[in-house]
Amino acid sequence: ALIISKIKKVDLRNTGTKNLGASNTFITFGKGLGVLVGACDIFKCTLVIILVKLIFPDIDYLPYITGIACILGHMFPFYLKFKGGKGFASFVGMTLGINWKFFIIIGICIILITLITKYIVLATMATVISYPVFVAFDTNNWIIVTMVALLSGIIIIKHYKNLIRIAIGEEFKFKI
Repeated sequence: ALIISKIKKVDLRNTGTKNLGASNTFITFGKGLGVLVGACDIFKCTLVIILVKLIFPDIDYLPYITGIACILGHMFPFYLKFKGGKGFASFVGMTLGINWKFFIIIGICIILITLITKYIVLATMATVISYPVFVAFDTNNWIIVTMVALLSGIIIIKHYKNLIRIAIGEEFKFKI
């Protein structure tokens, strides 16, 4: 989003949802660039997790730590004064890197929720709330579950204003 923002000479942090992310890129520059940014945000997190799994296959918690670090780096980049994206696309990328089956299921749910409601933030909430529950059943490791739940909480907080805008009828509706 930052690169496209610079190329287009429009600072996404000052327009639309005032956020460097796929949704604001979609709103400001259109579907094509929005999808491109979303794909990049998803696959940057997926890639680092796959690399960690290949290099350290026996450390089962390391993909989660790597994914969480990648998402927090996306949300709070030091080189942008800690003002990055809201982390949802990278969060989805973490689910892909860790468990592709959950990714497929939640991907279908994200599409359906967004198509039905026109609000991607509702799909965001469904994803970040359901993933810690899935991780609890998948890993039975409460340290990992707690880390993922804390990350989910941060993402929910980052999307709080979107939820308020839905309540007052001012949230952007996706027209796909």
